Amino acid sequence: MRAIVLAAGKGTRLLREGDDFPKAMKPLCGKPILSYVLKSLDFLDKKDISVVIGYKREKVLEAFSGYDFVMQEQQLGTGHAVKVCEKSFENYDGPVLIMLGDMPMFKQQTLLDMFALQKKTGGCVILTAISERKLPYGRIVRDENGKFVGVVEEKDCTPEQKLIKELNPSIYVFDAKQLFSTLGELRADNAQKEYYLTDVPTILQKRGISVTTHTIRDDVQIIGVNTEEDLELCARYI
Repeated sequence: MRAIVLAAGKGTRLLREGDDFPKAMKPLCGKPILSYVLKSLDFLDKKDISVVIGYKREKVLEAFSGYDFVMQEQQLGTGHAVKVCEKSFENYDGPVLIMLGDMPMFKQQTLLDMFALQKKTGGCVILTAISERKLPYGRIVRDENGKFVGVVEEKDCTPEQKLIKELNPSIYVFDAKQLFSTLGELRADNAQKEYYLTDVPTILQKRGISVTTHTIRDDVQIIGVNTEEDLELCARYI
């Protein structure tokens, strides 16, 4: 088992005067946000965790060691962030978990459950969460039979889609070979002009590869840190 943690962001809405920390290094109860993410992954060897870094990367490198650090020079979306890890995975054939470096609340058991489900299905597993919180996440779209159809990012949602309570926190387990074979097909024809990792499950499904959802109702786990208010909210639950 391996993992990729996306931690290259600047975190503009969290910047204070004189503050030059990258988003994942913002302090939460005295420790960087990223430290909580990596703690949830400590069932893996450090060398099997690729951490994508970019803005003020030296801050991350000073604080953590032993991981496979991968540089993302330009931030062109989550799909691009994963693609920069391709070389690290060229000789690997197995499951890979994708995590975000600004989501410190995940329970390790949730991640282990996702790996177990992927082992059973052999395809892609998407974490979804049922939540009433107003979180800026994509929505899970299903057909009339409840089958997964795709993910629509919030900024691309119609008013009807914004009413969907099943959210996509952008946590996945993929078969690594299947994942990297799709990234060249991603297109930036969306509101953000970015390459979305959320498009990968739909591409896999069109290839006949299974896409399974693992749904949780504990929406504390999916709180991401984008603002000072988010930091304060996480601090209540740490």
